[in-house]
Amino acid sequence: MERESMEFDVLIVGAGPAGLSAACKIRQLSETTGKDISVCVVEKGSEVGAHILSGAVFEPTALNELFPDWKEKGAPLHTEVTGDDIYYMTSEEKAVKVPGFAVPKTMHNEGNYIISLGNLCRWLAEQAEGMGAEIYPGFAAAEVLYNDDGSVKGIATGDMGIAADGSQKDSYMPGMELHAKYTLFSEGCRGHLGKQLIEKFGLSEGKDPQHYGIGIKELWKIDADKHEQGKVVHATGWPLAENGALGGSFLYHIEDNQVALGLITDLCYDNPYLSPFEEFQRFKQHPVIKQYLEGGERVSYGARAISKGGLQSLPKMTFPGGLLIGCDAGTLNFAKIKGSHTAMKSGLLAAEVVHKAITEEEKTGQELSEYKAAFEGSWLYKELYEQRNFGPAQHKYGNFIGSAYAFIDINIFGGKLPWTLADTKPDYAQMKQVSEVSEITYPKPDNKLSFDRLSSVFLSNTNHEEDQPCHLTLKDPELPIRENLPKYAEPAQRYCPAGVYEVVEDDDGTPRFQINGQNCVHCKTCDIKDPSQNIVWVTPEGLGGPNYPNM
Repeated sequence: MERESMEFDVLIVGAGPAGLSAACKIRQLSETTGKDISVCVVEKGSEVGAHILSGAVFEPTALNELFPDWKEKGAPLHTEVTGDDIYYMTSEEKAVKVPGFAVPKTMHNEGNYIISLGNLCRWLAEQAEGMGAEIYPGFAAAEVLYNDDGSVKGIATGDMGIAADGSQKDSYMPGMELHAKYTLFSEGCRGHLGKQLIEKFGLSEGKDPQHYGIGIKELWKIDADKHEQGKVVHATGWPLAENGALGGSFLYHIEDNQVALGLITDLCYDNPYLSPFEEFQRFKQHPVIKQYLEGGERVSYGARAISKGGLQSLPKMTFPGGLLIGCDAGTLNFAKIKGSHTAMKSGLLAAEVVHKAITEEEKTGQELSEYKAAFEGSWLYKELYEQRNFGPAQHKYGNFIGSAYAFIDINIFGGKLPWTLADTKPDYAQMKQVSEVSEITYPKPDNKLSFDRLSSVFLSNTNHEEDQPCHLTLKDPELPIRENLPKYAEPAQRYCPAGVYEVVEDDDGTPRFQINGQNCVHCKTCDIKDPSQNIVWVTPEGLGGPNYPNM
């Protein structure tokens, strides 16, 4: 069966905040200029928002630009921030509350909202469709298509109905080719196709390597008398600092007597015995957090990697036939502990450049070099530039001194210190061998505040068609046991937050690397942190993965 094809002016890969903002803006420009541009958005999740995971404290700057009347239109921004508490956790029992005057001004949240980013994306999709954009959830972009001149032609969606052995099942349907004058890749952190484009076009040449964190999040229903709607709590230090790792945590009081809480572990940690999932379970036992959760009920669970290298790691975003936007363009502003507004702005800039190129300059497939000037002339670039040293300072000096550096840099000098810190060692290369570190022993879950991986994954509503090729591929199937097990005690067993990877023994006692692909929540941590860079995440059959409600 041959692939069918469809033609569009603009194709957008990924229905996240960047991709949907671009779709909305292009359709707005079509309406206001009378120069119509067709837009198609493909999304691998079962619905828009199914794979979206974020804290999230949301700064409405870009939303105000896109929809000044968002309140009247019913955007799901219901909980305005009423106060900030920031703690440095010194031990498992103690914490120091940081006075407001000592906090970098970027971390103050007046005028911001605590939201479900998934629900905001669902709302953005409604707006885009209402203006004529076509959105297709459940279709995974599996392959980049190229024209004869090497420019991007579009994408092909994944075939459906392929059995685990590679044969075609009775339900087999070939993927569809989607062609466009320009394709915008907004896949989120560590995009499968974005990764290929960066390599093919050399987009990261001369840049620092991208750096990442793994964010693990839960929603809890808590007692009404403990709930303070609008309260924001951030913390750093324990438990990660106890094991030589970096990162931070959050607890946000949202509506309906719920709190969203999470721990972000920087993936530059060096001890292969460290488990971000277990560190999160420990975090919930701290009195600052425990006081809210005791007597409550865990509602949802999820995990997602985060791009946090900043401006120094920002790849070139333009190439013939398309653009990188959103998280793959490094738009997380970690100094603000938020990136949704910056991702949206990258989508708005892309929309303006693409619409003009097609309608006024009649371009098709040429490189949109003017996007660079638009980006560098925007508040997005200014914001990222001013806070470019925050992440590298954390990695270089640690959370405590790094935060002090950020305070001086941002509050006193306005981010204009005449140097830029470099951070040149990739996260996967930080891992030490087991002979160089001490083993970490984690407590067993109490099933009240702390839980195991499998019961957690159950709450993420993750599902995949079982009889399909595994989307967690190995360049060398023997390497995990041959290399990673003796050197690093095979750390995939611990850095994966979903219990996908195990080392099991066969009947003769021989160790075997087992991949439970059904559990995968599409966080991409394995693709990032594997010290041998042997694991390559590819798209599974469409509809597969988590189905996050309100995350």
